[in-house]
Amino acid sequence: MFPRYVKKLFCTRKYILKHDIHNVSRILDITLEKPVEKSTKVQGWVYAIRKMKQNIFIDISDGSTNEMLQVVIPKSAKPANLTYGSSINAEGVLALAPNGRLELRATEAHVLGTCDVTEGYPLQPKKPYDAEYMRQCLHLRPRAQEFSSLLRLRDLATTAINNHFRNRNFINIHTPVITSNDCEGAGEVFTIKPDSKEVLETMKRDGMSLDEVYFNSKAFLTVSGQLHLEVVARSLSKVYTFGPTFRAENSKSRLHLSEFYMIEAEKAFVSNIEEIAEEVELLVKNVTKDMIEHNLTDFHYIGASEPEWLNHKFGCMTYDEAVDILNNHVIELQHPMKYGNALSKEHELFLVKHNNNIPVFVINWPKEDKPFYMKECSHDSSKVAGLDLLVPIVGELVGGSIREDDYEKLKLKLPSTHNLSWYLELRKYGNVPTGGFGMGFERFLQCVLGIPNIKDTIPFPRWPHNCNL
Repeated sequence: MFPRYVKKLFCTRKYILKHDIHNVSRILDITLEKPVEKSTKVQGWVYAIRKMKQNIFIDISDGSTNEMLQVVIPKSAKPANLTYGSSINAEGVLALAPNGRLELRATEAHVLGTCDVTEGYPLQPKKPYDAEYMRQCLHLRPRAQEFSSLLRLRDLATTAINNHFRNRNFINIHTPVITSNDCEGAGEVFTIKPDSKEVLETMKRDGMSLDEVYFNSKAFLTVSGQLHLEVVARSLSKVYTFGPTFRAENSKSRLHLSEFYMIEAEKAFVSNIEEIAEEVELLVKNVTKDMIEHNLTDFHYIGASEPEWLNHKFGCMTYDEAVDILNNHVIELQHPMKYGNALSKEHELFLVKHNNNIPVFVINWPKEDKPFYMKECSHDSSKVAGLDLLVPIVGELVGGSIREDDYEKLKLKLPSTHNLSWYLELRKYGNVPTGGFGMGFERFLQCVLGIPNIKDTIPFPRWPHNCNL
């Protein structure tokens, strides 16, 4: 029994390795120090065709890398309907071309899916298209090399984020997408209920609205997993979540989406905002370095360069200091800053520029306009121990705070419209101070990759009046 299992295991592994060599990224890593004698098969999409006397040269990509593999097909073996944009498979032998480029000398090739560029195909070979045009054809946007580079970098950043938190001993928690609370209290939530009127009428009870009958209360798409992380942090100490988040804002700006991804972390036994700032800085820098180290080709292809701030300590100033800076430079601003107000995008970007374009934390905010869960500063009860991280291109990237852990104070601050008795009860049984933060993933990509519009950092963006695909 055991030997048969071992044989099966090794046979499976051999198959996986044989299959992997067809991946263009793996093929281009081959050094050819030894002749490649076995036939190799590749599959992908045609990005360029060049016709010579005896051969046809095509560049294909399977999406595994931004680089193309050149396939040489004898004219006698040219498949019918071979065009730009078509999908093909080809089999042959790998060799070095006279220019030192690796190529596949095909013995046979077949078109899998034709692409008639004269029948409305919106992408033409070697023609540049701006980002706004590509947003009109989201189903074909991944075919553009710039956007496929973005998708690979997004995947890499996702892996780097999870690796970072694992190395920091944080435990990943799947917080719910459907929730009964509005964490931020701004009312910018999407309501969830069955679309079936039959289901709603069957479940309806006296005194309940149709928005309440399914869950016995109103339910929303989550705006934040923070409150749920606070629950688990009081058991596992260091936790994080990374998933979709929804905001019903009527905004089409370059920095807002109706659906986006958030990285949120919560840490127990922490009582000062500086410790949270350290966690944020480590996350931003480590993930950025990981992206550069593991995929510099795509990083450069989309026009990104290593951020100048990567090797600098992030700045830090209080809200009061930030207001003083803005008031001292009011002549350079279109809109003056009024004490007690939130920072506008203009103010945020000015503060970053004032800090030599190095990200800067703004801490200790006036409590009037901040959420109920933020803890008052021990030295000034008019302030809360909160932070915003301001960065180039996007302004605010991260928001965080120490959470209010005093039962009586929290009881007075809890909104009466929120059913958060459970949240208050956390402060009664084995309570500890906690703090945490949230970072918008798409804004992070904007900042690191220099992408002006957030709609170009996510495969299928949703914003008001747009839910295509």
